[in-house]
Amino acid sequence: MGKQPFSLPGLTEDLQRTETALAEAVKTGDEYMSSVARHLLTAGGKRLRPALAIASAAALGRPISDDVIMGGCSVELVHLGSLYHDDVMDEAATRRGIPAANVRFGNVVAILAGDFLLAKASEIAADLGVEVAGLLARTIGELCQGQVLELQHVWNVDRTPEQYFRSIDGKTASLMATASRIGGLVCLNRGEAERTHVDALTEYGQRIGMVFQIVDDILDLVATDEQLGKPAGNDLVEGIYTLPVIHGLTDVRYGEELRSKLGAPIERTEVDAVRKLVRSTKGVDHALSVAREFANQADIALLRLPQNDITSALRGSGFRIIESIPAV
Repeated sequence: MGKQPFSLPGLTEDLQRTETALAEAVKTGDEYMSSVARHLLTAGGKRLRPALAIASAAALGRPISDDVIMGGCSVELVHLGSLYHDDVMDEAATRRGIPAANVRFGNVVAILAGDFLLAKASEIAADLGVEVAGLLARTIGELCQGQVLELQHVWNVDRTPEQYFRSIDGKTASLMATASRIGGLVCLNRGEAERTHVDALTEYGQRIGMVFQIVDDILDLVATDEQLGKPAGNDLVEGIYTLPVIHGLTDVRYGEELRSKLGAPIERTEVDAVRKLVRSTKGVDHALSVAREFANQADIALLRLPQNDITSALRGSGFRIIESIPAV
């Protein structure tokens, strides 16, 4: 929803190459398995992670090789596989405006499909060299750790901002950082980049990932089901208290009332009232302020890269993600 954060001049064809490569990657000898694997793939998505890989290589002034495309695909497949698993854990009904895979195919098949996508991602990464393969394996581990850190604090009204940041760094920002880093590593492996540039790209991707997740958590509180493509307020139903809620619980005027509503399961019929209460606090404003700081840090990281049309186009991308939040 909202504005596309990455406007990449001259790279439209490369983004389309990614769609073709993703479709090929999930093909199997069995049509049923293929249909399950491509269920979310064909439902759309912004493809932010492949876009980051492509943008990273282009920011270094290099042509977009097949290795860059496949590197971006590997990270996107990890992301998609994690969504299958998330929907099983959350007992989600919809994803991207269509029935979630667990609803369409059942929990067991959805879990296996997620595993299949992670395996395909690892296979692709292995073809790109030891460093890329190791990086993707570590990232999958960080994603799992971030999810576990989140589950440790379910229903915890005393969850701290630091605990929240550690979780989202693993489950979201690490994938964005890896996508950016892979784009740089492919160029480095060809002798077309410097290690300092790869590190700057990694930092940029990590900061953008932090912005993206904070905004996603704000949207869960301010957007409609239709805008999200899934039920709004699901984090509250699952007992996951994100940054706006964490800050809202300390609000002088409404914090105690909010605390009395949380800490235990709530009915779906109560969600809109609790969302409204969170919006009455300064929690969303605090979260937006943090997101803007990460967006600014992303722009600063870009200053360590060659300055060209692509780095200029990337500048402000974090702020464009923030601007995608609809007015309440």
